[in-house]
Amino acid sequence: MKKTVNPLDKRFKIAHREALIGVVLVIINFIWWYGFAYGLGSAKVEKYTYIFGLPAWFFYSCIAGFIVMVILVILTVKFLFKEVPFDEEEGDLK
Repeated sequence: MKKTVNPLDKRFKIAHREALIGVVLVIINFIWWYGFAYGLGSAKVEKYTYIFGLPAWFFYSCIAGFIVMVILVILTVKFLFKEVPFDEEEGDLK
């Protein structure tokens, strides 16, 4: 016997909210990366500053950006995401 999916199930609302949060995180990551990579990286090579032997634009866009995004994702998962049951009996919350 096949059960139909209830579109009013709260799990769908939670899933859509969390998907939107994921998209926002991707946009933040892209803006961070693009801003530092092309903002600082558009100068002449002779004018580059270096951090740990790497050009500053690369360090801030790729290294620091990665660390910032890892922290943001951890905080997002810890504080904004909810545990959702996959069982139909538990998931039929209205």
